[in-house]
Amino acid sequence: MRRDLADIRLADRVFAPHYACAVPRVVIAAAALREEPAPDSAVLVELEIGDVFEVLEFVRGRAWGRAPGKDLVGYVDADALSWPAP
Repeated sequence: MRRDLADIRLADRVFAPHYACAVPRVVIAAAALREEPAPDSAVLVELEIGDVFEVLEFVRGRAWGRAPGKDLVGYVDADALSWPAP
């Protein structure tokens, strides 16, 4: 979670001004999961093709959310994620 936004699944445990439902996407190009939205911020882990990333917010080409397979939260390049099937 962040101070301003949390996953709705945490609503019974965490207070946040806004909650969002995670939208699962699949990593389609290897990408760094970063601490902050800046492209030069610290890398938490490298996400591999096929990893799931649960998106909570898109902002300026970045997706913020959770990598459940790594149990980490951070920012990833939105272009590295699949779009939902129609």
